[in-house]
Amino acid sequence: MPAQGALLKLEGSPVAEALYAELHAQLAGLTFVPRLHVVRLGEDPASVSYVRLKDRQAKKLGLQSEVTVLPESTSQGELLALIHQLNADQNVDGILVQFPVPKHISPKTVLEAIRPDKDVDGLHPINVGRLWSGEECLESCTPAGVMRLLNHYGFSVAGKEVVIVGRSNLVGKPLAALMLRSDATVTLAHSKTPDLVAVTRRADILVAAAGRAGLIKSSMVRPGAVVVDVGVNRVGEKLVGDVDPGVAHVAGALSPVPGGVGPMTVAMLLSNTVKAAIRRRDASAMV
Repeated sequence: MPAQGALLKLEGSPVAEALYAELHAQLAGLTFVPRLHVVRLGEDPASVSYVRLKDRQAKKLGLQSEVTVLPESTSQGELLALIHQLNADQNVDGILVQFPVPKHISPKTVLEAIRPDKDVDGLHPINVGRLWSGEECLESCTPAGVMRLLNHYGFSVAGKEVVIVGRSNLVGKPLAALMLRSDATVTLAHSKTPDLVAVTRRADILVAAAGRAGLIKSSMVRPGAVVVDVGVNRVGEKLVGDVDPGVAHVAGALSPVPGGVGPMTVAMLLSNTVKAAIRRRDASAMV
């Protein structure tokens, strides 16, 4: 763990760029171009921005990328029909439905409809089950990005006490599985955890993923601990994380918001797309 007072900023952009360089080299050895298809419903400003970023970065990397925009009034049946069409399309390697979806559509039903081998978000129950079983799978993008971020900056989680604040299916639970796979001792804390301060102060590595601005105060952090802020909260015109700025005076390493985990999520999505494309084709597709 880093020494107290020497804060290391865990910037995501250089880590993402290193991964893009690896993917670019990998793509040069293929006889095909992986294709990502993103579906967005409605005009939620955050979703519009996220999808634009994913599409732009995919094309910059050299992938084929297509975005289908459906009206917010699209029925669940209509959305499922499109997903089934994309499942059957042999030219589509990765499918992503941008969340959140309108309230009349079941996220669970949508996730279960996507073929597991095209589920580049890593959220299909089969991929989740394989993750917890330690099997090869398409991993949830943000948790995989957290692991890549820590590894890049030289932080091994093996034998470390890791506390994750937040137990969502999107981040907390799959990140716990990845940490366990890498031999960490993991605690999943949440809103019902008694004496949260005592729990978080045990952590060598503390991950904030609760979606509550400023939840993690400096008093909750062991001096010199590594703190990864996964939270993205809008406060007025600003985007802030789950970690209070004062934590920077206590932690040994801290990921910023924005600019920390965010770039890693997009990078891991594109990594999953390349991985899914290669797995779906036989070895003759390689040069």
